[in-house]
Amino acid sequence: MSTGPTAPVPASKRLPRRLTQLYGGLLLYGASSALLVRSGLGLEPWNVLHQGLAERTGVSMGVVLTVVGALVLLLWIPLRQRPGLGTVSNVLVIGAAMDATLAGVPDAHGWAARGAFLVAGIVLNGAATGLYIAARFGPGPRDGLMTGLNRRTGASVRLVRTAVEVTVVATGFALGGTVGVGTLLYAVTIGPLAQLFLRVFAVPAASGGSTVVAGGQPRAAILRR
Repeated sequence: MSTGPTAPVPASKRLPRRLTQLYGGLLLYGASSALLVRSGLGLEPWNVLHQGLAERTGVSMGVVLTVVGALVLLLWIPLRQRPGLGTVSNVLVIGAAMDATLAGVPDAHGWAARGAFLVAGIVLNGAATGLYIAARFGPGPRDGLMTGLNRRTGASVRLVRTAVEVTVVATGFALGGTVGVGTLLYAVTIGPLAQLFLRVFAVPAASGGSTVVAGGQPRAAILRR
């Protein structure tokens, strides 16, 4: 039986899948981040800042995440970045999903439960990243900040991301955010995990190929940890 080239996938069939991946990924991202919070073993860099601000202001982490995301999005204006549906949805959905999960999931007690929450949170976060990036509706506000700074300054994405994330971790820790083994484990594993799930959830392009993101820069900002 001969096999010919892959037939193009009609846009009418790709769009529902892309939207499902986008919002499923964003909901899972918020839920997985909440599991890291409940593990008590350390958070991803930006959530160290979000937790620290939440501790100081008395509002929920999800609300802080949403407000910070909106403020970061304002920084796109001088950087001449263009938000997409995924960018705006990132700001609105992840914080709500995090708060909903935190309301329903109690703190883990005992090293076994805490470790299980940590591993589940990191793996699901990688899956969530692959889901929403592969949908190709635009990067999140924080990743767009990285790529915008990369274009404006000429510094590498790796250098820009490292500088920004070291700053937010240090600030968040000073405000009371949780830094621990989970923060380090997240930093060294999220790139390979996201790369794996980007391949798993790649949406076939109209040409019959497999395009993961609209451009290389947003992907690089997320994966180069």
